[in-house]
Order: sequence, then structure tokens, then C-alpha cells
Amino acid sequence: MRTDILRKTALTALTITATAGGIAGPALAAHAAPTDKPVQAERKPGGERQLKVDYEAQPNFYYCGPAATRNALSVLDKDIDVDDMAKRMGTTEAGTNSINDITPVLNKEAGKGDVYRSVEIKTGKADTRQTDKLRSDIVATVDDGRALVANIAGTATDTTGGTHSFEGGHYIAVTGYQDNGKIVTIADSADPATASYEMDIDTLADWIATRGYSH
Repeated sequence: MRTDILRKTALTALTITATAGGIAGPALAAHAAPTDKPVQAERKPGGERQLKVDYEAQPNFYYCGPAATRNALSVLDKDIDVDDMAKRMGTTEAGTNSINDITPVLNKEAGKGDVYRSVEIKTGKADTRQTDKLRSDIVATVDDGRALVANIAGTATDTTGGTHSFEGGHYIAVTGYQDNGKIVTIADSADPATASYEMDIDTLADWIATRGYSH
């Protein structure tokens, strides 16, 4: 059955991560060390920029949408209550319905006007145009000092060979890039053991395919 951007999304109860060496269940709320206040990183040579995330894991299996949004907003030194955001997003045990439910919350909490916009990748696999747009959107958004939120589904492999599997769907934050956006940094609320990892842009675009992202 075709998955689209409006399909209800929740973190699958069993998340297989090679870097964790096995199967991880729903994550408990936790801060990754260190927990310094987030500050915007300086641009580095070679087309790289990373934003400082005050990471927090999601408190249950279906809060990936609010948790990803909270982690994205933390780069702006925002400490937002995930329960309040979950209510505004309409999050239930079935998950958060759509990236379109997250974009208004990002705009409200960022306090910068309507800077966030939703983008859909409706196809089952991202084409070159969609991938190039995702890359340019990531670079522009991170350069503006903001993180993105993406709705993904399926299994993807990071740059170290670790696999991240969310067949029922999931939300992540994108918080930095290298090589002018060809490699991106992901903050993943699912498991503090794999709180951050890097992924090439083609893999991320295909992971988002059939769903969307807010930038």
C-alpha cells in the first residue's frame, strides 16, 4: 500500500540499529552528555556547518514528532515542553499525522515568523531534482541557524555503515552538513545510544520519499 505524507507516523516499537548491536525498544527521556546550552557553531572550511543541539530522547514510542521538533528548536536555545507540542500537533499513540502538523509549531516556537515551510517528496524514490532541492534547503536553513525536521520511513544506512530502521515511520532533526550538503548530520530521538549520526544526502532523500520535511 502506498505511503504518503499524510500517513499516520509512529516510531516502530522495535528499532534495529547496527551501531547499537541489536534491537532497541522505545527510548526513555534522557539528555545526552554534555548538556551545555546550545550555541550556533562557526562555519568551518570545506563547506561545513554544525548547529549545537541540546539533545533529548523521546519519552515513549509515539512521540518522535514532538521530540524531533524539540531537538530542532534547541539549536535556537528554545526549551519547549514536548507534551504541549504533542497536543498542538495532534499526536496520539498512532503518531503524528503529517509534517504539515509540525511546520506550524516550528513557526510559532521559533518566533521568526513563517520561516518554516513543508516540502513533500511524493514519489517512492527521490529524483535528482528533489535531492538537489533537499540539499540546498538544508544548507540554507542551517546557514540561517535553524534545524530541519524530516518525516522518514523504511531503513537507511549512515556513513559508518550503521542501519536505522523505522518501517512504520519516524521523525528526525537535521542539524548540520558537510561537503556543501552532500553529507548531513541527524539528531535522532529514538535512542540516546545513536543520538547523532551522519548520512549522505541521496540516502536521506530516499528515506524521506513518500513523505516530507520542514525547513
